[in-house]
Amino acid sequence: MTKFTDLALRAVMRLAVADDEEPVTTRAVAEEMAVPHAHMAKVVTRLRHLGVVEARRGRGGGLALTDFGRRSSVGWLTRTLEGEEEVVGCEADPPCPLRAACRLRGALREAQDAFYRALDPLTVADLVRSPTGPVLLSLTPRPPS
Repeated sequence: MTKFTDLALRAVMRLAVADDEEPVTTRAVAEEMAVPHAHMAKVVTRLRHLGVVEARRGRGGGLALTDFGRRSSVGWLTRTLEGEEEVVGCEADPPCPLRAACRLRGALREAQDAFYRALDPLTVADLVRSPTGPVLLSLTPRPPS
């Protein structure tokens, strides 16, 4: 899984436990997750395009997980963020000389599909049930690494 997808999943988990009274900003999520603001901004933009997160500007603005985001399958979200690329680059430049007779490519595709299927039944809301939710709420901003 890419770092981008990892950050996106952590961001939606954080937003899933956010208090509606206190807005959460991209900067705050980045600080809590100890990642650069620019990286988290790209993640939030992608999540907004997917309809998982909404952002409100101005005083009292911030990020919020949408109802769709809360109900989203973790498998769907991970698949969507990761894209349809295969685990290995058989057709890369230069292409693998074994690609015509390789059994590894099919096995890795099956493993990748099994990975996503295992995540399909979970929703974002499931991910933040106790004990995870309280831990997320206890995070304090840390300097980005």
